[in-house]
Amino acid sequence: VTLGTGGVGNQNVRWPLQNTSPVLCVVFSFDGHTIAWGSEDGTIHVRDVARSQKLHQLKSTAGQVHSVAFSPDGRFLASTGKNVVIMWDAANGREVRQLIGHTEAVQSVVFSPDGRLLASAGGDKTVRLWDVASGKAGEVQRLEGHQEAVWCLAFSPDGRTLASGSHDKTVRLWDVERGREKKRLKGHAGGVNSVVFSPNGRTMAAASSDTVVLWDVERGRKVEKLREHTHLVQSVAFSPDGRILASGSWDRTVRLWQIN
Repeated sequence: VTLGTGGVGNQNVRWPLQNTSPVLCVVFSFDGHTIAWGSEDGTIHVRDVARSQKLHQLKSTAGQVHSVAFSPDGRFLASTGKNVVIMWDAANGREVRQLIGHTEAVQSVVFSPDGRLLASAGGDKTVRLWDVASGKAGEVQRLEGHQEAVWCLAFSPDGRTLASGSHDKTVRLWDVERGREKKRLKGHAGGVNSVVFSPNGRTMAAASSDTVVLWDVERGRKVEKLREHTHLVQSVAFSPDGRILASGSWDRTVRLWQIN
């Protein structure tokens, strides 16, 4: 993809910053003012975007950080590690609590749109929902059914559905309130590395092998396969208006797709 001349090109890049270890994940706060990234060596960096100022450098006791997520209100930052999820106070950088229950490395973590729940998933093939709104945070649901490790998670915009993508080549849609599977989306060419709902919640994109698959969420039907990449597709994201889908691949390209 070629970035336009509207103030986005390389001539205006104020970063990069040197990191001590490979960066495995990166996320913006919901207001866009703060960015955080997690590294292979277990460090988590939190910076002010506008001022390019370091706010915190956190050290996880749980090893490699595969996923980080801000709560919608910006109060907390969650990070994954071995078999634990760590919640941090985003203001002062202090560890708030550890969510323990997974038996293998946690690969993905995401907050619900209202911030009351945190979802996590990983190598133990389970998806877990945690109550993080009350003073006594704890596991409220354990969603089981995947046959292999779960790599990615996404809440629908209304928070009622949680999507999980797995190395077993399926995406499962879970009813969050009832804690049960609603639909199982099959037909991916390989393990599913990334899932995302469109802003209106009607469409879901899943990255699998060198292909992006679009799904009709309500019907659980495949809408289209996008097949221009030549290597593993690692990540997908919708634009805020839902009209453009971006996909990033190991073929060293980012592709932008017009969504009707």
